[in-house]
Amino acid sequence: MRGALGGIIAGTFPPMLANCARRNQHSEIFIARVESYAEDIASVVLSGLRELQVSVEEIRGKRILLKPNLIEPRRGAEHINTHPLVVRGIADAFLRMGARNILVAEGTAHNRDTMLVLEESGLADVLREDRIPFVDLNQEVGYSVKNAGGYTRISTFTFPLALRRADWIVSVAKMKTHHWAGVTLSMKNLFGVMPGIYYGWPKNLFHWEGIDRSILDITSTVRPHFAIVDGVVGMEGDGPIMGDPRKAGVLVMGRNLPAMDATCARIMGINPHKIHHLESASNRFGSIRDSDILQRGEVLASVRTDFALVKEIGAHRGIRLS
Repeated sequence: MRGALGGIIAGTFPPMLANCARRNQHSEIFIARVESYAEDIASVVLSGLRELQVSVEEIRGKRILLKPNLIEPRRGAEHINTHPLVVRGIADAFLRMGARNILVAEGTAHNRDTMLVLEESGLADVLREDRIPFVDLNQEVGYSVKNAGGYTRISTFTFPLALRRADWIVSVAKMKTHHWAGVTLSMKNLFGVMPGIYYGWPKNLFHWEGIDRSILDITSTVRPHFAIVDGVVGMEGDGPIMGDPRKAGVLVMGRNLPAMDATCARIMGINPHKIHHLESASNRFGSIRDSDILQRGEVLASVRTDFALVKEIGAHRGIRLS
């Protein structure tokens, strides 16, 4: 099954580097209440896209790359990996809007075997049923791009060719606390686009350079068009692997990743200004100030669900939203 699934690779795409950041300071973020993965997620996503003024004309004919968060091969653990039914719903929504095709792509960091994580997460079954191709970004031949961020000492990045072939890149993250970064959301999720064949496992170069600085550089250079965070069931405590399930009952969507992650942090009861990479990104990619984010859908206060923090973890100290 691994060979068959891995071999369903999309055809030749025109080269394009994604670019998502809007230059105005105000960002619109959509919060949808989703109590269960059994709900009609495609319709929820379509509602969010309409609210955020993503038009059919913007999507029609596009090649959409969905980058989920796959980290551990643990079947049935809804809080660890982006849920398969969220990926299915997003793919269905973009196809209904006229997308040319969908590609799901990931390069796991903690576990070397992306295909094993794909299978055990349950996502392989969904992709096979829906005939959606998957690419292991760890094994993709790469191309070099100048680091657009300049936060680390890394001068160029090697990205997998799948990114270059996509018209739209969508970060499909999981809502979690994080042992080193405080939170892992749509920006931190982009670590998975860095190929293991160039950066090793668990991609320690970015740890050595500083996780927060590396998040900023990778986001600056990849610049996804859109992000969706799966917070139906997230992870609290010692994330991104060892934490516990926490139901927040939301999907969060938007074009601007720092504003997205700031909104998700607030839903988690975390002050985004206390998260180093979010505070640093604020003036460069778009403001994370609450007053500069136009919330659509649910009122943020109505879905706030304080995620447990661990006092012994340095990145968790002092970040609780008052």
